[in-house]
Amino acid sequence: QVQLVESGGGLVQAGGSLRLSCTASGSIFNSTIMGWHRQAPGHGRELVAAILGRNSPTYADSVKGRFAISTENAKNTFYLQMDNLKPEDTAVYYCYVLRPAGASWGQGTQVTVSS
Repeated sequence: QVQLVESGGGLVQAGGSLRLSCTASGSIFNSTIMGWHRQAPGHGRELVAAILGRNSPTYADSVKGRFAISTENAKNTFYLQMDNLKPEDTAVYYCYVLRPAGASWGQGTQVTVSS
């Protein structure tokens, strides 16, 4: 399984932007799923955005039009661009990859949006 390392979290004011990165220790090209989940205090982990195979990205309704997932296969990296952030986006964000060899999760990166 590949190891995933996230970066790019932090503290931002409402309306601001952040870009999260997830870099894999090996090739993630042709992964079954590449995606981002988040978990806010007192809540379960929820899917934020994902790319399933070669299909178009899918997004949670709460982030549609504000977040965008993209990949840079040459760098074994995928991203989550988050614009117009809201306080309710505050959570720990985890990247995730599912390949035939199995699933991998990143360690999580904190995103805090102040009002």
